[in-house]
Amino acid sequence: MATGAGWRWVGVTIAIAALAAVPIVLLLLRNDPADVGLLPYGAPSDYVAPERSSNPVRTAFSALHDVRTSGAFWLLFGSFFICGLSTNGLIQIHFISAAHDHNIDETTAAGLLALVGVFDVIGTIGSGWLTDRVDPRRLLFVYYALRGLSLMVLDPALGARNAGLWTFMVFYGLDWVATVPPTVALCSQQFGRDRAAVVYGWVFAGHQIGAALMAWGAGSIRDVTGSYRPAWIIAGIGCLIAAAVTQRIGADRPREPQPALATA
Repeated sequence: MATGAGWRWVGVTIAIAALAAVPIVLLLLRNDPADVGLLPYGAPSDYVAPERSSNPVRTAFSALHDVRTSGAFWLLFGSFFICGLSTNGLIQIHFISAAHDHNIDETTAAGLLALVGVFDVIGTIGSGWLTDRVDPRRLLFVYYALRGLSLMVLDPALGARNAGLWTFMVFYGLDWVATVPPTVALCSQQFGRDRAAVVYGWVFAGHQIGAALMAWGAGSIRDVTGSYRPAWIIAGIGCLIAAAVTQRIGADRPREPQPALATA
């Protein structure tokens, strides 16, 4: 459709599909298991749902007010800022243009980007499984570090147009949303299950701010330098920084008192 009718028709088609989902959401989506007479999954029979504010905007800003002084929150916010900067704002927006700079046609480049989407599903499910079994901080360290290193070799891979480029797309797909399960888990650990979803919403705002900044920034870098290579390097360094700072999440929490040793 993009090569035949133009990119605008692609956007219009996606917009129509999104609007078609609105009545489905309004008619079928529910906010709580109690809305259909059910208990939350795994809840005991005497479970009593916590009282919730009827004003979601007040709930959201109340949560932000409560966590605004938390170092863990800002570390999560900052790391997810870099996550958005290195995925949605960079690869998703600029990969096809960068591929075109290396004489890769748009349809082939779009196919490579679709490959990321396929392996994204596998990587996210696998990351969820690992998050139940491994310290989320360690997972984030691995994910961000490997993402950063891979971005630094993307420009040569595009130039070579060999198996290395396909390997990058598969790997990047596995890593794309893999950061979400451990980030959500850390929100739950640091701020409690009842508040985790709202706090994660603010953390995800950092993700989108980073994406917006890089969507503009990478394009500006390309206009000024004639290459996307500096953008890849900047994002790669950012990911390495994120790998390091995630290891500090929770470090400002007071330690649990240790029980005194029994004496004989």
